[in-house]
This record gives sequence, C-alpha cells and structure tokens, in this order.
Amino acid sequence: MSQTVIISFFNYKGFKNKWNAFTRMGIPPLLNKTVEGLTFWKALGSGSGNGFSIWPDWATFGLLTVFKSEAHANAFLESNIINAYTKTSASYSHVLMKAIKAQGEWSKQQPFVPSVTYDASRPLAVITRATIKPKLAYKFWKNVPSVSQSMDNYGGLIYSKGIGEWPIFMQATFSLWETGDDMMAYAYKNKKHANMIRKTRALDWYSEELFSRFHPFEIRGNLIDYKL
Repeated sequence: MSQTVIISFFNYKGFKNKWNAFTRMGIPPLLNKTVEGLTFWKALGSGSGNGFSIWPDWATFGLLTVFKSEAHANAFLESNIINAYTKTSASYSHVLMKAIKAQGEWSKQQPFVPSVTYDASRPLAVITRATIKPKLAYKFWKNVPSVSQSMDNYGGLIYSKGIGEWPIFMQATFSLWETGDDMMAYAYKNKKHANMIRKTRALDWYSEELFSRFHPFEIRGNLIDYKL
C-alpha cells in the first residue's frame, strides 16, 4: 500500500456554475468531512491566461487530495464529494500520481511520501508551492509574467496551471511533462526560469516553500487531453 496523490482540475461555463464553483472555494465539500484514507487536501483557485497570473481564472478551479492508498483514492473519485464538483463542470481531469521526491513544507506539513523511483523517460508532474512574504510580493509578481510566457508551447509540456489557496500570497504551480528529461531541460536550460531561481535564492521571497515531483500513472476526464 503506497500513497496516491490526486490533483483535479474543473472548468465551468456560465455565470451560475462559475459562481457556485467560486463559493465552493470558501466552503469546500471536504470541510469537516471524514474521508477514509485522506491525509491532506487543499481547495485551489487558478490564475488567468496561461495560469500564472495575479488575476484569477473564474472558470477553472482545482482540488489536491492525498490518500494512504490507491484504493482510497479510487473510492473518493466515485464519491458524492467529487460529484459536487463534476456534475456542473464543462470539463475536468483527475491526475493520479505517486511521489518521487518532496522538499519543504505546505501549511507546516510534508504531505507527500515518496514511493517510486525516478525514471527520466517516464511522464513527470511537478508541484511547487510557496507562501510569499507580503513585503516582497510586488517584486515576485513583477518577475512572474516573463517566466510564465517562457513555458508557452515549450517542448514536452503537456499541461500547466498556476494555482493557489489565496490570491497573491499563497501560490502554487502544477506542470505535467511527457518525460522527466523535458522538465529538466526547461528548469535548467531555459534562461528566464533559471534567472527566476537565482532571484528566489538571492531575495528570499518565501516564508514557506515546497518542491515535489511525481510520476503520474492515470489521467481521468477530458480537460487534459493526454493518455499515459
């Protein structure tokens, strides 16, 4: 039995459905619920444009859930809780993953337990998350647009989205790549991304941060058009 991580994205059309999705952020269906095998979860908004923007995307919302086992994860995906998200969505996808490596904390927790060995030839998912120091938020967001634009149509990128619990100060990113080599090429050979990493270390933007890698093993739904 090994931990299974699910990141879900839901896209909505029409004012009523978007409004309901927005209000669900404030009162998530998981709030005060006991779900067997669930060890960590976060309800997530997203950024507009290509996702890495200070302006919200009012049509797309995310949900991160972490379970003790794949069986627990599968049971959750068949539950009424998930149905509350999907029944009015225009499209959605669930990405099921096993953690490879995780460094740092999220809400003073380390939610991801590595259970598989990294294989550079397999599809790779990356979640980064940070709490931005308020006094440095302006400098951080001033640098984001050029970095996010450098991801557009980048070789090997399947899907990416900026996500977060709170606008401006609590931000995360999710990216899905055809291979680990594709992700490494972007992370270390793309000049704008490499420059952002240097600034992060030099300016100490974050009060909390986490970097995690996963091997996805299944994608369900139709929002992310990719078969593993």
